[in-house]
This record gives sequence, C-alpha cells and structure tokens, in this order.
Amino acid sequence: MNISIHNSWSDKLIHEFEASYFKDLNNFVTQEYVDHKCFPPKSEIFSAFNLCHFEDVKVVIIGQDPYHGDGQANGLCFSVADGIVHPPSLRNIFKEIEKDLGIPYPKSGNLEHWANQGVLLLNATLTVRAHEAGSHQKQGWEKFTDSVIKTISKEKEGVVFLLWGGYAKKKAKLIDTTKHAILTSGHPSPLSANRGYWFGNKHFSKTNKILNSIHEKEIKW
Repeated sequence: MNISIHNSWSDKLIHEFEASYFKDLNNFVTQEYVDHKCFPPKSEIFSAFNLCHFEDVKVVIIGQDPYHGDGQANGLCFSVADGIVHPPSLRNIFKEIEKDLGIPYPKSGNLEHWANQGVLLLNATLTVRAHEAGSHQKQGWEKFTDSVIKTISKEKEGVVFLLWGGYAKKKAKLIDTTKHAILTSGHPSPLSANRGYWFGNKHFSKTNKILNSIHEKEIKW
C-alpha cells in the first residue's frame, strides 16, 4: 500500500505510520490488493485526507466501511464516483438535505465538494474486498482512524462531529465535548430511516448554525 497522504496529516500521524500495527496493516492491505479485487482504488484509499487537509477540517462524518460494489467507493464515506447509482443511505442523506435546506436532489453522488469545504468523510475502515462487506475490519484500520479522531479532538477546536448510527456513536468517547460539538441520530440506511431515526434530524442546518456561531464559513451541502 502506497501511503500517499497530504503532509498536513502525515506530520500529525507519523507515529501511527511507524507503529508495528500499521506495518502489519500495510502488509495485509498490500497482499489483499494483489490477491483480490479490493476497493477503493489504491490511489483513493486516503482521498478523505488528501481532499480535506488537517487545518481545514470543520466537520467530521464517520462511516464504517467503504462500499464494496464495483465502481462505488472513492475513498470518502457515503460518497460514490460520478455516474454511479446512489446507494440507499446516500439517497436518504440527499433527501434529508432537500427537506432541511430546500436544496434540490443532486445528480451526482460524489461528495468531493463537501471534502473541499472542510468536511472529513472518514470511514473507520478504509479498504474492503469486493462484494465482501466488513472483510478488512479488525486488521488495524480502526486503530488508525480512532487516532485520527483523537488527534482532531486534541489539536483543533470547534469541529462538528456527525455520528450517525450505533457504530459511529461509539466514537463519541474519543471526542472532547468541551471543545467540539457532536450531533447524533440514527443511520441514514433504509432500516433506520424508515423507523424514524434519520429523517428530520436537520443535521445539515444545525451544523451550519454551529459554524456560524463560531464565525466559520458554513458548508454548501
């Protein structure tokens, strides 16, 4: 695995990259990409960090795994490449934005424009074997991304963390709530959304209200 990550992050995470667990993870991921079809493409594994630099982080959205279908994952949680059919969770995210802010449902499911505005779209596990959900879990990625969250919490102020669903909510313990805001709700997946745990959370307008209150530029969702 070629660790091609922006300097603003590599400087903060150098101890992780040098740790024995990460070297084991690197060996595992490298071999997986040799032996199996894996996602996202190798060049996009660290896209979340390369499109949203450390100093620019204003919002963090935490997902679990990359999409494991052909052509879907692009290194940003919940996002898909241009021209790819929107997965159900992403559809529900866009529907909530439409209700919350009156923004028309978009054609593209590519969330790079969020990342470019300071939204870190962080999956807990950054790679996956094709068509095998969760296949790269518990190999070290979670330790790495937990360290990312802790580093943001420790070294920045006024970041809004959006924790959707039970898995993401467990990350709250890594975040200093005296310095940062946390918004929680059900997951945008149909199972959760259809039970009333997602729609109406207004997380997108609430995030912008928080950013405005600390004189940060709001996100154009």
